[in-house]
Amino acid sequence: MTYNDFIAELNKAGLSVRRFADLMGMQPNSISNNKKNGGIPIHLAVIASLLAEMSSRNVDFGPIFERLEPSRKKPRGAAKPGKFAGDPQGILELDK
Repeated sequence: MTYNDFIAELNKAGLSVRRFADLMGMQPNSISNNKKNGGIPIHLAVIASLLAEMSSRNVDFGPIFERLEPSRKKPRGAAKPGKFAGDPQGILELDK
């Protein structure tokens, strides 16, 4: 599915990228970054299509997501200063 088709499916479901990301427990940038690739991962495409179909049949998908309670993923690259990927950085000593 192309990114534009994905957005069309979200619109049919009455969702923005931000709201879809909230429902999925993802960061909105993780979804919108797919725009430069032109495509969307198949699992997100299927979910968006299913939500659009549910919406067209007047099925409220809100209670499903409330029951699932997806947890928010931590953003990547948010390491503490002095750490890289969770490992402490050693001091690099260079000869002068």
